[in-house]
This record gives sequence, structure tokens and C-alpha cells, in this order.
Amino acid sequence: MTSFLLLLTLLVAGPGAADAQLRKELRVGVAGMPAQLDPGAALDGAGPLIARQVFDTLVAYREGSTEVDPALATRWSVSRDGLVWTFTLRESTRFHDGSPITAPEVAAGFQRQLAADATGAAWPALLRGRPGVVKEVRAPDSRTVQFVLVQPYAPLLTVLAHPGLGVARVIGNADGSARFVGSGPYRVVDSAPGRIALEAVAGYWGGPPRMERIVFLEVATDDNAEAEFDARSLDVWFPSGPPRRTTGALSAPGLRVGYIAFQTEKEPFSRKKIRHAVAAALDPAVLGVALESAAVPLQSFLPPGVWARREGGLLLGGTREQVRALLSEGGWPKGHKATMLVPDETTPVNLPRLAGTIQAALGAADIPVQVRTGPSEGVRSVLQAGDHEMALVEASVLGGDPHLFLFPLSTSEGAAKGPRALNYSFYRNPRLDDVLGRASQLSSRVERARLYQRVQAMLGDDLPWLPIYVRLVWGVARPEVRNLRLHPTGFHRLQGVGLESLPGIQP
Repeated sequence: MTSFLLLLTLLVAGPGAADAQLRKELRVGVAGMPAQLDPGAALDGAGPLIARQVFDTLVAYREGSTEVDPALATRWSVSRDGLVWTFTLRESTRFHDGSPITAPEVAAGFQRQLAADATGAAWPALLRGRPGVVKEVRAPDSRTVQFVLVQPYAPLLTVLAHPGLGVARVIGNADGSARFVGSGPYRVVDSAPGRIALEAVAGYWGGPPRMERIVFLEVATDDNAEAEFDARSLDVWFPSGPPRRTTGALSAPGLRVGYIAFQTEKEPFSRKKIRHAVAAALDPAVLGVALESAAVPLQSFLPPGVWARREGGLLLGGTREQVRALLSEGGWPKGHKATMLVPDETTPVNLPRLAGTIQAALGAADIPVQVRTGPSEGVRSVLQAGDHEMALVEASVLGGDPHLFLFPLSTSEGAAKGPRALNYSFYRNPRLDDVLGRASQLSSRVERARLYQRVQAMLGDDLPWLPIYVRLVWGVARPEVRNLRLHPTGFHRLQGVGLESLPGIQP
């Protein structure tokens, strides 16, 4: 009788409620499904999102931020010279195959990524090459892991939260391939082209996941996603850009920033007043219209989710009188028409269209600009040679640490012309170099944040490059989905996501 009443209630409530009540599986659509779930290869795309559910990291990104909290490591310290980072592992944790997580096993996993002949993109991208800044990873005892560095490198703590540096046990298969075993809230139980199924791990140290299973499915386009949602075979979709579907859509600022790089070695952008005139002439509301739903205007040198962001001191927008005064004081050359170089990329941000909006805004403020577009590789070559006046380009806060964004874009080290140039402004400021250098060597998070905020104030004064927007990360969810929170990295934590039992009642 009880079973009959439950079935009758669900039928009256509707098929969506019945499905949510009876199903313990969350179906997630992603673009760019990895062929193999190897944390060392999980740098971008869907790989790190899936790896985040399967592999624990020593520290974990905090909700909504790139600040870190304890994870497999419960505490850490650094030597006075900044060369040895010591992590104490959480007790009684196990890999998914039941073997205990010991410091020697953890160290061996990192040493494999450290090897010069190792594959995988995460280690060299996050740790300045391979072997990069890490000399050795060792285990003095069963619960202690130490990273021995060749030079002080404070960003290490932040990037260790990246899923690409997840802790894994490697097991060799009979065919010579390798299988990666994690210790996260979910384990891999099935894998096929375009599909990876995960199962909740009983007794997980972080608490039991809400769903018994998560199935990741390759869903590359809006049309595919719409069909899957209509067929009720998809609960959540994480598109690579803004979705066409608005029902159930949510977004958050990510880590990919668009900015204008002024070539500060060339007139007239060698003059600070001229650079400030450009910033004052750009109305963020007008830029927001051109960006549509792909991004939002950025009024700081770091996106909202990055720790050490300096609040206040808005960079964009000003009165017509302020622009005129700055142009007069800076001495805009009579009859000069500047060229703005722009990659011809149209997704997710339509850069040529945005450049046209910027061109119109500057032209209305008596700053004539012509837009020159070209393929990304060609644009990059021109920028690295310094053969430009200004350029609209993008860069990422790699690994979530402010140093890995502010340093390459702003220091003299990145301003040497050639294939290694990253500072497309060719801005050189020994004082700023010194502050960023000290910030990269300090273990104190509070002191590092103070120095990075000082750097942002210095950049706000000199304005060698001008932040324009930050891309949004997007998710789309059915009404039954509860507790889905987007993370700025795109590596969303899904262990707390669930499906509601009945309409209007949150479990």
C-alpha cells in the first residue's frame, strides 16, 4: 500500500519529479571529453573538471575563490629560505583500490610528473617547465611530503590545488598502458568514447557525495544539449561558451581576461596621460553590450575570484572633459591614427566586434584608431616582435595565482622581444619588478596579498595594459538540480550536487 501511494504521488507530481525521486545518477554534459583520465594531462577542457571529482589534491580551491583550504594535506609549512615546502598528510585515507595513501606513494606520483621525459601538460604549465622550479619531491616519513625547490616559488601552494596536480596511484596494465587510481569522492567505474561514469566512494573523508553516480557525456553543441535536455537524458551542461538555452542557465566570472596592451616603447602610448585617456574614453556599460553574454567588463587587474584582488580604483570610464584634459596634457600627435591589432577570433568573445565598439568609442573621444585583424598565430608573432601600437588580446590567471598573471604581463623579464615575450606592453619598471620578485618568494599569504595589491596600484597609475573584460564560465541545469555552484576555475565541485525529491521540496 505504501509503495502504491508513493507511486501515485510521483505520477501526480509529474515525470520530472518521479525521475528525480527514483534516479540516483547525475548526468553531466561537457565539451572535449578526455580519451583517458590522467590528472597530469588535465590542464584545460573537461579533463580537469572530471579529474576534480576523482583525484584529491594536497590543497583544494575554496568555494568561489582561488584561495586554498586543506585537502589531503591538513597542514603545511615552508623553510626559512623558501626552498622546502612540507605537507602533513591526512590520516587514514585510501586510494580507490583500498591501498593506503602514504607519503612515499604521493611523492612517487609527483616524481613521475617531474621526470624530464614525462608526458602531460599540467606540470610544465603550472611549475615553469619540466622539471621547472621543483628539484625533488620526497617523503621523510609515512605522512610527510616535501617539495624541494631550486628557487623560492610561493605560487606553488596555489597551483597544488589544480586538478592537474592531483594525487594518483599508477597501475600498469597488461598491454603496457597505465591506469590512474585516485582518492576523491568518486571513482571511475566505466569509460567509453564520449562517456565516463563515476561511482560515489563510501567512507570518503570529505563526507558522502549526494549522488550515487555521475555520468559525464560528450555534448559539444547547443543543439546536442537542447536535444538531451528535452529527452531528459541530461541534468547539467557545462558549455565552453555562453549557451543558447537560458532556462536554468547560470554564470560566474572566470579566469580568462581580455585586455589592451599598449606598446609603451612607441609614441604616443609611451605617454602615461595618453594611456589614461584611452581608459577614460571607454564606458564599461557600452563594452558590456558588445560582450553580450560571453564576458563582463573588468574594473580591476585581477578577476573577482582571484585572491589578492585589489578593490576600488575603477579603471574604465570618465567624463568627456577628463578625456580632453588627458589628451591635451599627454600631447596626442595631430593627425595621428593609431592601429589596434586584434586576433580574428569570434568565440566565445567576438574580438573583432568588440574592437569595433572600442574603435567607435575612442573615435568619439578624438582618439582615432584603425582596427587590424589577423590569425592568432600571426598576431602573436607581431606582438612578440613589438611591431604594434596597441592590441586587444587575452591571458589567463593560470592556476589561480595572481603571480602567474601579473608577473608575465608586467615585468621586464617578459619584455625581451622574441618568441618568449609575454609582456606585450614592453613595460619596464624596476620598482614593480622588485615587488613582484619579493612576492614570489614569501610564504606569508597575507604579506603576498599586500604586495600584489601594491603592484595593482602601481599598474593603475602607469597603466601599461588595460583590463577590458573577464570571460564568464557557464552552466545549465534542470530545475530538479540543487546546490550547483560554479567555480571561477571551471573545475566545479560536484559532490554536493543533488536532485530534489519532489517539486518545491529541497532535500
